[in-house]
Amino acid sequence: MSATEKLFSVVPSSPSSGLKTLARFGFAAKGIVYVLLGLLALLAATGQQGGQTADKKQAVQTLQSLPGGSLLLGLVAFGLLGYIVWRFTQAVVDTEDKGSDAKGIGRRLGYAGSGLLYASLAWYAAQLAWSGSADGSSNGQQTLTAKVLSWPAGEWIIMAAGVIIIGSGLYQIYRAYSGSFHKHVNASDLPANQQNLVYRTGQIGYTARGIVMGIIGYFFVQAGRQSRAAAVGTTDEAFDLLASMGPAVLGIVAVGLMAYGLYMLVQARYPVLRI
Repeated sequence: MSATEKLFSVVPSSPSSGLKTLARFGFAAKGIVYVLLGLLALLAATGQQGGQTADKKQAVQTLQSLPGGSLLLGLVAFGLLGYIVWRFTQAVVDTEDKGSDAKGIGRRLGYAGSGLLYASLAWYAAQLAWSGSADGSSNGQQTLTAKVLSWPAGEWIIMAAGVIIIGSGLYQIYRAYSGSFHKHVNASDLPANQQNLVYRTGQIGYTARGIVMGIIGYFFVQAGRQSRAAAVGTTDEAFDLLASMGPAVLGIVAVGLMAYGLYMLVQARYPVLRI
């Protein structure tokens, strides 16, 4: 048995109540981020004052101007940390019973990767809460892309990353309509008369999220093809592309992301934590 297989063959154990609480905080924080993200884009699409296309960090920054903004930012940072811990628990403890074969390890590494994606956002929110300022620019992503492009076969690596992101986006849409997502909703403690509404909300949310991820993946593919780091983009640039197709297109996707955020908030209230 390889070292990787040993790491991912941990015998599942019952989570502590503290871990469950961390997971729920994580779902709530993620939900808040997506509601803000979608709301800002919706305001931009409808031409309302204060509307802007934004990435996750810029969305979190809007909390700073609210009463008790530092406290809210601190709670979001703590919640995102909880989300990271829960994702790593899913990966190491194998809460979803994916197994220790190549496919299972790949899925579990995906859980860990999902958690890591929110590490910089959690740190950004914590910095804002603590000192009131932080670097929220996307230069770090472009700098990393430029470094990879300088490697042998760097263009292919960036394009491969883009294809993976596009695949992840398509999986979001597949999950929304494959039936497994419906089973997940039915397995929760949601009142029966609310399950269908939550299911439809989640479907809309996962579809919108998949679209945005697909666009971001496209940016990476183009950055690899052109060998140009500046071609990569975040949610902000994805919204700009959607806006170029018309305010209605941006507005629909924005509402979808808000729906995803609301679904995350429901999941925080009625979590399905498989162990």
